[in-house]
Amino acid sequence: MSKTETVPSNDPNAPVLELLSFYVGEHEYSVDIMSVREIRGWTKTTSLPHSPHFVRGVINLRGTVLPVVDLALRLGLEAQEPHERNVVVVVDLDGRTLGLRVDAVSDILSIPTTALQPPPQIAADTAETFLRALTIVEERMVRVLDLNAVMPSNVEVAA
Repeated sequence: MSKTETVPSNDPNAPVLELLSFYVGEHEYSVDIMSVREIRGWTKTTSLPHSPHFVRGVINLRGTVLPVVDLALRLGLEAQEPHERNVVVVVDLDGRTLGLRVDAVSDILSIPTTALQPPPQIAADTAETFLRALTIVEERMVRVLDLNAVMPSNVEVAA
């Protein structure tokens, strides 16, 4: 992971959102850093029968069973087989904990809320429904995920 990047703002009093950015394939995504519990190296998962196609399985997280979602599959992107360089970002949202398999963690970003733009309403692109906002960081388009939409509603997650 590299340094913390701050996006300049025209309004010095604008609230700032801290984001953890990471790559899924060639695409850069991010989540609110306050929802991140930890970042772990890739661990082989135990598959579960009848789970959605995007759930890689579960891992043991200090005695707790943690479901791991392959974020590429969840977003409708082409997924590669997991390998040792992948990372599991453990996120917590309203007491529900889930692991997100990503290709690599990138940066911690400080983004003024005024720099966040709503995603375009493109119904044909299912990945867009998982986005909360878009922002530009040093000529890179960074997508801010809506974790409520990413979290599968039909999967029991660790508490």
